[in-house]
Formats: sequence, C-alpha cells, structure tokens
Amino acid sequence: MPSSLLTFLLFLLSISSSLAQTYNILSYGAKPDGKTDSTKALTAVWAKACASVKPVTILVPKGRFLIGSIVFDGAMCKRKPVTVRIQGTLVAPSDYRVIGKMSHWIFFEHLDGLSIYGGVLDAQGASLWSCKKSGKHCPGGATSIGFQSSSNVLISGLTSLNSQMFHVAINGCRNVKLDGVKVSADGNSPNTDGIHVQLSSTVSIFNSKISTGDDCVSVGPGTNGLWIENVACGPGHGISIGSLGKESVEAGVQNVTVKTATFTGTENGVRIKSWARPSNGFAKNIRFQHCVMNNVQNPIVIDQNYCPGNENCPNQVSGIKISDVMFFDIHGTSATEIGVKFDCSSKKPCTGIRIQDVKLTYRNKPAIADCSHAGGTESGFQRPNNCL
Repeated sequence: MPSSLLTFLLFLLSISSSLAQTYNILSYGAKPDGKTDSTKALTAVWAKACASVKPVTILVPKGRFLIGSIVFDGAMCKRKPVTVRIQGTLVAPSDYRVIGKMSHWIFFEHLDGLSIYGGVLDAQGASLWSCKKSGKHCPGGATSIGFQSSSNVLISGLTSLNSQMFHVAINGCRNVKLDGVKVSADGNSPNTDGIHVQLSSTVSIFNSKISTGDDCVSVGPGTNGLWIENVACGPGHGISIGSLGKESVEAGVQNVTVKTATFTGTENGVRIKSWARPSNGFAKNIRFQHCVMNNVQNPIVIDQNYCPGNENCPNQVSGIKISDVMFFDIHGTSATEIGVKFDCSSKKPCTGIRIQDVKLTYRNKPAIADCSHAGGTESGFQRPNNCL
C-alpha cells in the first residue's frame, strides 16, 4: 500500500474516532408512551456514555418518557463532556410521593462540559401543591433538575413545567450559561422558584421567560459573578437576592447584574432580603438596570427584617452588610403606593446605595419611597419624598 494512501486512511480513522457517539434511549428500552417507566433505560444509557472515551451525545427523541428520580454522576466517567439532546418530554410519576421525598428529580454532578439542548420536563407537581395547601402532612418535594459540583455547563431551550419545588437549581458550579429557558407553574404554587443559584461563580441567564409561584430567580449565599439579561418574570415573587443570613457563618453574594428584565403582576420586582438575625454574610456590587415594572406590588425592595412567624430572630437585627447597590433606569407601575422600600439593618446600615433615573407611578402619580438605615445618592428619581 502506498505510504500516501496509508497516511490518508489513518487520517480518516483519527477523524472517525473523534466523532461523537450518540446513544438513543429507545435502543435501551425506553418507551415514548408516558406510562412505561424508562428510568432503567436512562440509567443504562448513562453507564454506556460514561464509559465512552469519545465525545458523547444522549438523545431523547420525540414522545413522553416516564422517569423516576435519577442521578447522572460524572465522577467516574472516562470523558467528562456530555451532550444531552431532548426532543420530547420527560414526565415524572403522577403520584407525587414517588419522588416527593427526594431532593431532586433529575440531578447532574461532577461534570465538566455538560450541554443540554431543548426538551420539556413535566414534574406534574400540582397534586403536591394541593396537599401542602390543605395542611396535610406532605413530602417537601423534589427540585426538577439540579446541577452540582460541575463546570462549563450550558442549558439551552429547556422548558420546566409544574415543578414540585424549585424548577432549576445551580449549586457549587462554575461557568454556567442558561439561555432560552422557559419555566411555567401556577402563580400560587408554593416554593417553586424558577432558577436558584448558590455557591456558584460565573453564571449567566439570558432570554428566559419565568412564570411561577415563588421567586423567578433566587440568589443564595456564595454566588459570585451572576449576569441576568432579557428575562420576563411573572407571575412570581420577582428576582431576589436572598434570603441571606439564615446561618451565622455564611458566604456572601457579590458581582450580580440584572439587566433588561420585565416584571408583570409580580409580588416583587428586584429585591434583596436577609433574615433579621446575626450573620457575617454580605451582599455587594449589585446592579439592577433597565427594568420595566408592570403593576408590581413591591417594585424595588431591600428587606433586612425577614423573619417568618417571628421565630428565631433575636433582637430582630440583621448582621448582613449590604453595600454598593445601584438601581438604574427602572420605570413602570406599582400596584401599591410604596414603589421603593429600603428597610435596612440598624446594626449594619446599607451603604453606597445609588438610585438613578427611577420613575415608578401608582395610580398615575409618583410612587412613594420609604427608607430606613440606608445611605447613598439619588438622581433623576421621580418621587414625592427624599429617600437617601
């Protein structure tokens, strides 16, 4: 064989060996009927994908696939990068008790280079919400999809319906991008945060629509470098940093930007909240800019007196230090007379608060600002009273 031909064949072999290996869950026994349990099929696919030395794509084709609680752990995988393409719907068992005591319905951990494209997650959480509202003894509920101890994660075009608890949770991760995510649950569904981020760095959320019964986005302790842009929120409780300060020793939140967000009929707009109890935590370098409020009950809030049931809050004073927070170009309508409320800690007052070009109205008149223990500057602030 001529050496040139041999070289060419070896080149083709090297290309083919580097091509992604695709695993279709139908080939492992999954049934797209929404009734047959496909958990074992997904588990088998993951085992194959994890053992592959090639780039891997897991394909969930069109149809409804019933799955129980499942963990995708990349700790022992030969090759960490994995792509999951979902063309159909993953559906949870209709009996909420099957996954209700689990922390997560679908859980990814210890991965580097995870990409998830498309698909619908239907957790069928309405029956658990009804149980909770009835006052009966109910399980806490599972977060629909969670990511932990992973890096370089992309979640694109994913839809989450009717979660039992949180829809999406990012915990202990680095370099995560969510783009085109849709979240939908009833406005009265309890504890159904849309996207929750904590103990993570360099996380971005773009071009997403979130309608749920709790925070559209909630930001927990240890978040550093969060960018939220072009997000529509409502119904829901707004975009919230916190609750912070539940623990006396707690990592702070810093370098958060919320840009070009629209809030419609929400309980809150942009909010920072902390428990009224001692803590060494903090929130600093926060930017809320170019936001539109449409009939929002509390458009701009800093609440450092959070204490549900007035329990376990000695002296009702927060130890969280809030500083360097900017509210820029926020306009629209408030559903209440008070459009801006800063209720900061008397022990550690808010500092470096900047309000610029904020124009909120209530019944066609400028909304009121109500501030305590807050210091900073304001300009272009349409209001009938001084705040800072």
